[in-house]
Amino acid sequence: MTELTGITRAAAPVAFPQDRGCPYEPPAAYAALRDGPALSRVALYDGREVWLVTGHGAARALLADQRLSSDRCRPGFPQLSARLAAIQSDRSPALFGTDDPEHQVQRRMMIPSFSLRSVNAQRPRIQRTVDTLLEAMIAQGPPAELVSAFALPVSLTMICGLLGVPYADHAFFTAQCHRMLSGPTGADARDARGRLDEYLGDLIDRKERQSAPGEGLLDDLVRDQLRAGTLERAELVSLALLMLVAGHETTAGMISLGTLTLLAHPERLAELRADAALWPAAVEELMRMLSISDGLARLALEDIEVAGVTIRAGEGVLFALSVINRDASVYDAPDAPDWHRPARHHLGFGFGIHQCLGQNLARAELEIALSSLFARLPALRPAVPVQEIPFKPGDTTQGLLELPVTW
Repeated sequence: MTELTGITRAAAPVAFPQDRGCPYEPPAAYAALRDGPALSRVALYDGREVWLVTGHGAARALLADQRLSSDRCRPGFPQLSARLAAIQSDRSPALFGTDDPEHQVQRRMMIPSFSLRSVNAQRPRIQRTVDTLLEAMIAQGPPAELVSAFALPVSLTMICGLLGVPYADHAFFTAQCHRMLSGPTGADARDARGRLDEYLGDLIDRKERQSAPGEGLLDDLVRDQLRAGTLERAELVSLALLMLVAGHETTAGMISLGTLTLLAHPERLAELRADAALWPAAVEELMRMLSISDGLARLALEDIEVAGVTIRAGEGVLFALSVINRDASVYDAPDAPDWHRPARHHLGFGFGIHQCLGQNLARAELEIALSSLFARLPALRPAVPVQEIPFKPGDTTQGLLELPVTW
């Protein structure tokens, strides 16, 4: 066989998503994407090739472009895993899985509960919740498992109270949320979604039958929207599912990952101990660095010209937030935490019409939880070697499965 010369083979596209090697760093294989153009071709789990956005400027432009659809039920919508395809192909999630004008209608219903004014009114309750959990940890004594003893209960207590979901049921719905987001098969994920739908549907039915409404957001939506006929029961169940899952999963992940990241950067943690006024900036910087909701997905409805390429109608588009938020053309020394940089324009909460509705609540919870944790436990440290701490795979919301700590 003669050797072929003068022929350049195109490199195989990088697989996306990939697992992180370190829970607070992007996967090593994404390094080539960071050094490349603002958009690249990558391969999904099923072999399909889609566009991956890695440039900060291109990401902001595209996330604000309504020629990209968020509707998971559209043919050809890109999915990150077989599990997500199984639970989203027949029903697009409420709010972040809808396009305008439906999206705007749903968002308007919930904006008052997540406004900065409403969240500021919740700050004393967040502080009480955090203090109670820390006092219980301290009374029990070290070691402790921080995810189950602190990160999850903080976020669960707040979202259950906000929605009007009984906290007593948290063991059931957290187990089903885990199966839905990280279950071994698509069938397992669909079964978990069905169980959550049934649970929330029954809860909504009970609220509808009550003569005196409760004080949660679901109670308000039942009274003002469901009974008025402006919101269907199935739509309310879908909204409730989104808020319950997103309202605790992402914040708990950020608390656990934020804690580990701060412990890994003691010099930056010392700055926060010396000046508590830096905590709000630290929350923004941790959101930028950790990018726990990696791989936002969209589908092009029309041809779009951006950053020197043409995205064709019908092509999938993904956003690698872990790369976008470390764009060296936007952030100096992007891999190092810096509480003094203007990081507020990161995309950790997304951008455009689908920017995270709960970002004000998430910021408040993170600031209060992390600042209180390190103030009450100044000697906090991992109880096991860092390489033994288990964390989530790359095709779901990032976070730690466990964080054994001592003090």
